[in-house]
Amino acid sequence: MSLNKYMRESGIKSILTNKNNLLVVLLLVTTIGQVMGQKKQPFMGVLEYKITVRDTAMSSLIPDNRMIIYTNDTITRSENFTQQLGMQATIRHIEKNKSYLLLNTGFGKFAIQTDLSAQKGDTTRVSKYTFKKKCFKKKILGYRANRVLANHPNFEEPIEFLYLKNIDVKYNNTFEHLPGLPVRYSVYTTDATFDYELVRINEYKPNRDLFGVPSDYERVSFDDFLDRMLESQGGSKEIPE
Repeated sequence: MSLNKYMRESGIKSILTNKNNLLVVLLLVTTIGQVMGQKKQPFMGVLEYKITVRDTAMSSLIPDNRMIIYTNDTITRSENFTQQLGMQATIRHIEKNKSYLLLNTGFGKFAIQTDLSAQKGDTTRVSKYTFKKKCFKKKILGYRANRVLANHPNFEEPIEFLYLKNIDVKYNNTFEHLPGLPVRYSVYTTDATFDYELVRINEYKPNRDLFGVPSDYERVSFDDFLDRMLESQGGSKEIPE
């Protein structure tokens, strides 16, 4: 479910009963499969993706978006914008597999803690995506990208994904078992299928301040954040019958 539609249409009861889905949408992280053990070139810099909805009939309801990923090779900072919550950023420690979601809301500034390694043991999150390698390569932003054909039960037909074999998938771990950094791919949600395409890649050493939690943000668990959100809306923590 898209975050905009979720926050627009869902009531307190839906937020409580679907909190795991909300967390997944907020983090914009899909943990799928296992990382292939290939040595890659380290990368420091910025990756920017354009996000569009695949179904043209939905384009008027779901505007185009951007996802920007900064990395110093140890930590990533992913930024995106939503109409309901504004700019949000996720700071993820790659090796520790832990993250903070930074949200600046009308009821406070929060750094929501998440242990991503715990999600890997969740058997309900088994990948429904399957991949088949394709011959030849395609150029994107001057790079020669490898091709795979991706299948999903909810895709109307297979979709071609592109990835850069020499850059590690860990910087954008949407599909961790791809053998390289995804640069053109699609993600299925209950509302629509979203297409991601790399539109900027720049190698440099980002400012270290990008990867820290600001001192004016309160560190909370996701459940604590939900409680604070409900309190700000004058809601009850109990689910009505």
